[in-house]
Amino acid sequence: MDELKLLREMRNDIPIVKDSVIDSGRHQLLHRIAPGGVKKSKRRPRKALRITLMTTATLGLVTALVGGNVIGLAGWRGAASAEAAEVLNNAASMSIKTVDPVVGPGQYLKIDSTNLWMSTYGVQDASGSVGSNTTVEWLDTEKMSFYVPADRDQEWVWDRSGRVPTTFFSAQAKETALEQAKDIGDTSEHLRAANGAFYGSPSTFPTEKELAGYSRDPRMLLNGIYLKTLGAGQSLDGEALVWIADLLRTGLVPADLRAALYQAAALIPGVSVTDNQATLDGQSGVAIGRVEGASNIRQDVIIDPATGQLIGERQVALEAMGSVPAGATIGWTTIRTTVVNSLP
Repeated sequence: MDELKLLREMRNDIPIVKDSVIDSGRHQLLHRIAPGGVKKSKRRPRKALRITLMTTATLGLVTALVGGNVIGLAGWRGAASAEAAEVLNNAASMSIKTVDPVVGPGQYLKIDSTNLWMSTYGVQDASGSVGSNTTVEWLDTEKMSFYVPADRDQEWVWDRSGRVPTTFFSAQAKETALEQAKDIGDTSEHLRAANGAFYGSPSTFPTEKELAGYSRDPRMLLNGIYLKTLGAGQSLDGEALVWIADLLRTGLVPADLRAALYQAAALIPGVSVTDNQATLDGQSGVAIGRVEGASNIRQDVIIDPATGQLIGERQVALEAMGSVPAGATIGWTTIRTTVVNSLP
């Protein structure tokens, strides 16, 4: 069995040992981690695709630490900034007081989302050929509604508005986007599938059993996330925050786990407050994010500090990308949940 497979099969509830034991391995780990090569690829609608290469020495040492029950990666290398940690921990405290909506027999949890996706299209350059570096970019808006039954093995419904071009980074991008939208036509959909297995594929939504199985202890939860995402993304910490954002935006996370996820994010090095007044789809909150050293995209999680509710998540371009200017938002998702008595 190779080291990566061994790590992924490890349970995420290995206890954290005393600091005196952890300290003996900390120095070796930190000084043997080497920067991995980064392979960039086009960003998919749901999230950025990030690939990293970890050194054999690093994997070997981490495997040894896991195998020896020395797994305290959470907190080893610092944590979020004091300001971000305060926002996240306060949001966790407010979340604990939240009463999750109760979905009774015959009712549905309705998860409404507004999504902004980035589209990239190759265009002809001055010579008349399509060059790999000649692209235009724009943002499409799509609204979705999921109807999740009380018994999640029953039929779910997914209404999709279809993608509509709404934000353009150049005149050429607008022209191209509108031409493409006209050619493609109406892409709205009304889908039904048992257990949320849309398009004939296994459901990608977390099950109630899976959500119940995650530790509510922030350090143990973050350690488990590190093991799940090991080898993915551009860094261990960056991918952990992406994983937390992806789980939160499903709209299915119960209040106690949501609180633990906020507290786990507060333990991730490099996480900071990126915007005290971030507005998504008419809702304002505090943006908590992290910048990857080798990346030009920042992942943010937007939280309402007064209620602890997740407003949404977004991605921001830190450098110019084709026709996209530095500082532009290139994708975001907001969610709202309610309980309804019938399907559309």
